[in-house]
Amino acid sequence: MTSYSSDWKLRTAEMNRMEITVSQDGRGDFTTIGEAIHTIPFYNTRRVVLRINSGVYREKVNIPRTMRFVTLVGNGSVPPTITGNDTASTVGGRTFQSATVAVDADYFMAINVKFENTAPHVVGTVGGQAVALRISGTKAAFYNCSFYGSQDTLYDHKGLHYFSNCFIQGSVDFIFGYGTSLYENCYLNSVTKKVASVTAQKRSNSSISSGFSFKNCTVSGSGSIYLGRAWGDYSRVVFSYTYMDKVVLSQGWSDWGKTSRDQKVYYGEYKCDGAGAKLTGRVPWVRVLTDEEALPFIGTYFIDGDTWLINPSSYHITS
Repeated sequence: MTSYSSDWKLRTAEMNRMEITVSQDGRGDFTTIGEAIHTIPFYNTRRVVLRINSGVYREKVNIPRTMRFVTLVGNGSVPPTITGNDTASTVGGRTFQSATVAVDADYFMAINVKFENTAPHVVGTVGGQAVALRISGTKAAFYNCSFYGSQDTLYDHKGLHYFSNCFIQGSVDFIFGYGTSLYENCYLNSVTKKVASVTAQKRSNSSISSGFSFKNCTVSGSGSIYLGRAWGDYSRVVFSYTYMDKVVLSQGWSDWGKTSRDQKVYYGEYKCDGAGAKLTGRVPWVRVLTDEEALPFIGTYFIDGDTWLINPSSYHITS
């Protein structure tokens, strides 16, 4: 991964790294994550690492745009859980505000942390969207994290994002947003009881670079699922080298009932395997990618990662 030499802001922040400990037993600097975050000055120029001891933190965490270079680090064996149960209906009808953890800051990182929204999905109800994490800042990375929820678990809102070795669970559209994101070695677990979709990507214009790329992932769980449905007219999602269990519907993809999107969306598959990866029965507008067509999606260059990704081993993570 990068030495971030081309990003002087990031280089300066890492050179001046500082740490804060959060522990519910009173042995750290703070007992809650929110208290620790409130001590970070606006427009900080140094990396602030919150080492969060194991435990269940029942709090709503917001990291504003004015706080950059924030990292949450947990124990690899027993990761801390940040949990909540807000839904769109309980916070004034806005999915955006339902997130247990909301990150508007740039250069965010999380390592060994569990993000959770325990609100159940009730079929047919309005306002049941319940986000575990919303990431709206750019140049954000998640390593060995897990995201648990039902409807709209992970709001991959906007910006450049990287997810490595993460577990993501939900029922309806449980990875959604406008983001430009690479998911590597991630496990996508459906808990839907009927028919739903893993992704709902919202690229609204063909000139926008946003999209979700899944590489070396696993798609499994319960129910019957589409790999993606077109939230935006030019929705873009690619799966490569991914194992797809039988829960994936033979059609693979949904245009959300708008056939006008069939020739606009970019839904691609490349060298995937498993019972759900069979191309027989796929919608005619899916793209079975060639080596050349797949190349832009299968490296960290898809998210310009060579300029900002940091090797997480530099954080001396405990396991």
